[in-house]
Amino acid sequence: MIRWTKRLTIAAVVALAAATPMPAEATPLSAEIPTWLQQHVGTGEGQIAPVVLERARALYMDQVREGGIQNPCYLAMDATRPSSSSTGGPGQRFYVICEAEESFRAVYSGYGSGRSLPAADFSNERECAQNFSNAEGSNLTMGGAYLTAETRTSFKGYFTEDGERVPFHRTFLLFDGMGETDNAREREIGGHVAMFLRWQCRFSAPDSPDADAEGYVPYGNLVNYTGGRSNGCTTWSEEVAEDIMSLVEGDPTTLYIYPESGDITAVADAVAGQRPLAEEGLYWNATCLGAIGSPRFWTRETLRPIIDQWRASLPEPAPLELPICP
Repeated sequence: MIRWTKRLTIAAVVALAAATPMPAEATPLSAEIPTWLQQHVGTGEGQIAPVVLERARALYMDQVREGGIQNPCYLAMDATRPSSSSTGGPGQRFYVICEAEESFRAVYSGYGSGRSLPAADFSNERECAQNFSNAEGSNLTMGGAYLTAETRTSFKGYFTEDGERVPFHRTFLLFDGMGETDNAREREIGGHVAMFLRWQCRFSAPDSPDADAEGYVPYGNLVNYTGGRSNGCTTWSEEVAEDIMSLVEGDPTTLYIYPESGDITAVADAVAGQRPLAEEGLYWNATCLGAIGSPRFWTRETLRPIIDQWRASLPEPAPLELPICP
């Protein structure tokens, strides 16, 4: 399994995408974009849209100039892209760019699922995201500027691997937001592997450091949802998650997620007015725009009362008591 070092000296991680002509809605590239990087810019698979690169690069350069970032790499995500590629595998919409090493990697990343509540449906389908928000509890992706922060690893339970019961610990990379993303900590927004443990039962393991007061640990099936949706966090495959954690552990960097609220509103207005995005200087992945019709940004002021009302209507959950494993 390939791992990234801080300097990304392993050339095999460089994902070389064939250059394709940029569509009319793509913003012309800045002359400052290095020549080697320009071949990765476009709207084809494995490429990064011009506006996403320009903003991600500007955010990184600003933070470097301010002295807060020393990591030679920066991160970006285009949440307007589909979850599947033309070959049927996970779509590439998350990017790791290391200009000093002239390396570019495009990988899969999940986006927020949203919710369907009695008072409002702001859920997203599996293939394309339509709804976005920075409201706590919305389970939606919020575009904008972030900094990677510390990591936290937590015990989730045991599962069976190669006939043995083994523990599953999941590491969570926290994000600190800026501007409209400033409540990232409140929302517990960050990045992690696209896996969770579906509990089934519990077994006695008094010698385990993760055992409860009665000496039991939970057991279940390990679910891999790479290619699926998240609760608003950025999710990666197991290999990519480990690589990114290694890249930023103790050495934070910037993450820019597209689209921001202004982009969403502008695209929605253009669609409503039947004006081509190219004429407005706007960008949205064409495949997903065709699938969703029009995007929507939900402000936290709009969604929080709806979410709070829904939470207040829920009955008190019964105490969870897992059965003893056979």
